[in-house]
Amino acid sequence: MPCGRTNTRADKGRWRVSSNESLANLLKEERRFTPPETLAASANVTAQAYDQAAADRLGFWAEQARRLSWATEPQQTLDWSNAPFAKWFADGELNVAYNCVDRHVEAGLGDRVALHFEGEPGDTRTVTYAELKDEVSRAANALTELGVRAGDRVAVYLPMIPEAVIAMLACARIGAPHSVVFGGFSADAVASRIQDADAKVVITADGGWRRGKPSALKPAIDQAVASCPQVEHVLVVRRTGQDVAWDESHDVWWHEVTGRQSTEHEPQAFSAEHPLFILYTSGTTGKPKGILHTSGGYLTQAAFTHHAVFDLKPETDVYWCTADIGWVTGHSYIVYGPLANGATQVLYEGTPDTPHQGRFWEIVQKYGVSILYTAPTAIRTFMKWGDDIPAKFDLSSLRVLGSVGEPINPEAWMWYRKNIGGDRCPIVDTWWQTETGAMMISPLPGVTATKPGSAQTPLPGIAATVVDDEGREVPNGSGGYLVLT
Repeated sequence: MPCGRTNTRADKGRWRVSSNESLANLLKEERRFTPPETLAASANVTAQAYDQAAADRLGFWAEQARRLSWATEPQQTLDWSNAPFAKWFADGELNVAYNCVDRHVEAGLGDRVALHFEGEPGDTRTVTYAELKDEVSRAANALTELGVRAGDRVAVYLPMIPEAVIAMLACARIGAPHSVVFGGFSADAVASRIQDADAKVVITADGGWRRGKPSALKPAIDQAVASCPQVEHVLVVRRTGQDVAWDESHDVWWHEVTGRQSTEHEPQAFSAEHPLFILYTSGTTGKPKGILHTSGGYLTQAAFTHHAVFDLKPETDVYWCTADIGWVTGHSYIVYGPLANGATQVLYEGTPDTPHQGRFWEIVQKYGVSILYTAPTAIRTFMKWGDDIPAKFDLSSLRVLGSVGEPINPEAWMWYRKNIGGDRCPIVDTWWQTETGAMMISPLPGVTATKPGSAQTPLPGIAATVVDDEGREVPNGSGGYLVLT
């Protein structure tokens, strides 16, 4: 399992799973939905992958790593010499941003749309891979001008706009680990993350649009950096045009500093173990904990799982993950996984009920979205709003539906399949967390007979079991700790 982490256990990640009582209803669930014949016939990953991975787990992950472009091909898949700390592809070198952008342009795909941006007020932008390469290069040059070097940390506090993706990729391009902070967090929460990561530069915006109104972001940064003396510059994207306080000693407009940069930037290759990003868990107790993901193992897993679980056909699919980049889902399945695979995707800034409760389905219809990845909380909200709302829109372009972030109850699962998927789209219910970086347990849409309310089986190359407090495997139907290997 190339989790790509150097600071957490790679052999035994233990999480408490549901009690026996809460499992009872799921154990009674007998409905199964076989994959559509056409999807199964052309699936990216078939049942054979499970056998291949079981026969040679390291060989399987080495094969997935070869889907990436390496400056130095790794000769060793897993370095387990300092157990329990794993190093994946440690003798290899690559540039993550090159894998997400440049290589697609070099392959003649520069005119392919990378991002269909839909702003909440209705403004739109279409960004091709060639345009994305130019913008990422400008931003990388801008960060370099501001003194950012490989290993320096950059905090990102932005709304869901293209500049958020560009900023993350620019950091990856120059080897500066980013720490993205959810735009809804308070100034104190932002400050604690900037301090813990020791960020040298902060990238923010004047604000973003939410529920029809501009929502200020920069005031929180102004307050946060007052207690962060190590911050040398604050890069500010002009999004809403609202008035902001300005400190000439460190505030810089994004459009001014990037606008004067060249679109040429030579990406440097970094070790597969070079830190890519820090992301803080919300934490149930105490201070939020920073999770560090490195480059080669993380990108291998994010790209493979996106390709396999969504059966992505980048030539024809339009993909949409409705998460925020402030969470790990946005990192892995908006930025790194989809772009590494050359996907065309939707990026939406606002809320699902602005200006009306059919906004999501309006966007699906407008862009011909074929793969939709959203959260059970959103699905249950759509259920409350009524079946008649999605029924007003043409959702026939959809072919795969995904669920992420929390368990989905069978009732919501069935509503999702019937009212959004037209009783024909497979649902991939994905289980994973910030610590794993990418999906661990999920159906495969061309293989698995899906079960409402269940993530079902580990993905190829992943093993999972449930144990009790003494580490003994428990019988089927019992609760305990989930152990991944």
